[in-house]
Amino acid sequence: MKYRVTVKPGSSQEKIVETGDHELTIYLRAKPHDGEANDALVKILSKHFKIPKTTITITHGAKSRLKTIEF
Repeated sequence: MKYRVTVKPGSSQEKIVETGDHELTIYLRAKPHDGEANDALVKILSKHFKIPKTTITITHGAKSRLKTIEF
């Protein structure tokens, strides 16, 4: 399954907002420094979809706010 994700790092709260079919906006507390935001993204997606973190892959946009996630 693929999702297009817009990440908002440095937010005051962590939440997932579904913006369309297979599109998400995710607010993260983590800063985009040394991959901290990507790690937090995988963790929040794992909790939301109740799947192991190892099954989640950032296929495009690892250094961008617009990402494609596959699991």
